[in-house]
Amino acid sequence: MHSQVLDLASKGIIDTSFISLDSTPVAANTSHNNPKSFKKNKFSKDHHPKSDKDCGLGVHTASNQVNERKFEYYWGYKNHVLVDCITGLPIYELTTTADNADCSVAVDILNQTNEFISIDECTFLADKGYDIKAIYNTVKNTYHGECVIPLNSRNTKNPKKLSSGHPICDAGFAMHKDGKFSDNNRTRQKFCCPFKNSKSAECPCNHKNWNNGKKNRGCTKYTTIPDDYRLSIDRNCLSFKKLYSLRTEAERYNSRFKQTGQERLWVRNFNSAQNLNTIAHISLLAVAIATVNSKLNYSYRSLKSLKRLA
Repeated sequence: MHSQVLDLASKGIIDTSFISLDSTPVAANTSHNNPKSFKKNKFSKDHHPKSDKDCGLGVHTASNQVNERKFEYYWGYKNHVLVDCITGLPIYELTTTADNADCSVAVDILNQTNEFISIDECTFLADKGYDIKAIYNTVKNTYHGECVIPLNSRNTKNPKKLSSGHPICDAGFAMHKDGKFSDNNRTRQKFCCPFKNSKSAECPCNHKNWNNGKKNRGCTKYTTIPDDYRLSIDRNCLSFKKLYSLRTEAERYNSRFKQTGQERLWVRNFNSAQNLNTIAHISLLAVAIATVNSKLNYSYRSLKSLKRLA
């Protein structure tokens, strides 16, 4: 697969200027994934499928763009694919068990890709499942590139704030700044109760932390100061939205990958699943190479067109 990618890159087809990473669920060959199965606790970690001892328990959602509650469990694997967003062709692929998070392998995939084809000054696109600082810092500092990734709210709250940035307490008063501190590689601004240092005032809303018998009484709130690359990205600008629209090429390629029959496996171990996934990517790259070499006027992403002309 590496030789195919280098061949297409030498011919000016594949380029690493805009790359996108996404994963595809690959269901294991087990009755636990059968929707008509009435087994009890078939998606419990304590009831691992006996037919495939290597597979893991994963969660598949319909979309990663909005906070949806619709999801389904499955036993199997994941195929992580790094795609050229201009041509829609794969550059690198990695198969893991389904219990591995997408963001946990992103840095390794970028490092292993850069070993055989340069991704320097690339624009990395991904969904909010890859919104972690390690990916941002790696792309920015190691490869001198840019990230186009939406923010993952991670159940964060949006407290009411004044135009000055001061949050409002439960009683409706502006809170006061109470110093900064750093933890987990981030800088946070602390805000305290406006009546904290008063000896006679009482909390209008009778907050639970007011009469706690401590010196630092009253409510406190924190805001993260955007001092890193992740929070400095303007995700509301037009350029960000246009670049992020290129990520759909990764989803289109995943659809073509599933058409090769890899959506549900017929083998029952990790090594076989890994080999079949790689062979599927090699086959799709072979279609593109055959199209370029034959110089025929049809899409190098369409397997049906190649079959008709064969």
